[in-house]
Amino acid sequence: MKMKKTLIVLMLISMVLIAFAGCGSTGGGNGGGDGDYMLDVLRVGFKNDVPGFGYLNPETNQIEGFEVDLAKALAKELTGSEENYTATEVNANTRGPMLDNGELDCIIATFTIRPDRLELYNFSDVYFTDHIGLLVKKDAGFESFADLDGKTIGVAQSATTRDAIQEAADAAGISVTFSEYGTYPEIKTALVSGRVDCFSVDKAILLGYLDDDTAILPEDFAPQDYGIATKKDNTELAEKINGILAEMKENGELDALKAKWGLDALE
Repeated sequence: MKMKKTLIVLMLISMVLIAFAGCGSTGGGNGGGDGDYMLDVLRVGFKNDVPGFGYLNPETNQIEGFEVDLAKALAKELTGSEENYTATEVNANTRGPMLDNGELDCIIATFTIRPDRLELYNFSDVYFTDHIGLLVKKDAGFESFADLDGKTIGVAQSATTRDAIQEAADAAGISVTFSEYGTYPEIKTALVSGRVDCFSVDKAILLGYLDDDTAILPEDFAPQDYGIATKKDNTELAEKINGILAEMKENGELDALKAKWGLDALE
């Protein structure tokens, strides 16, 4: 008799738990929802060394830029408030692993969409298109890409730049060598000190490192389509982000953010 009562109690507990689960979140990620995909907080990875996109303001000690404002717009839709996001600094080497291990929900960090990356991550539709450029010292006398024959080009580790410039060099019949660095400020320092002859990355990024002593050569290479990356198995979040992005394109909000940060004339 006692065992029978125990079984009945356990069955009732199970029924309550099942009913409670059915009334809970249907969303994913780190939060709840009410039939739609919702998060408590959107955890975003940004670069901190790309003026205009994601840059650590030394006065406020906050990362700011177009991509940060884009994250705020996503957070508003995904959490109910544009303030419900966290900003984590990433670079070309850390952004992928931090998605993989679940530390971040998405990466908005001038992350170029390309076939090999699509096998590893989900990407949104393109939110900005740039081209690879070449930054040189004015007193070096370089006027075109051809003048870099036999020279050393500084590029970021794990970026698409090296392959694109090598392909362009092969097509132009010139020879270049590469030196890889972990951050953009390191490449700029190498250029100033003469350790490299050219700093190559996307043109919008180069503009943040342009000064009175440097110039951007006229050629550009290999369109760079930036997308918002999410973990491969989190298709629900990827679809939600893509829907928000599509709406921002349609209502002009995305173009307004580009204009705010002076990026609208670069595409």
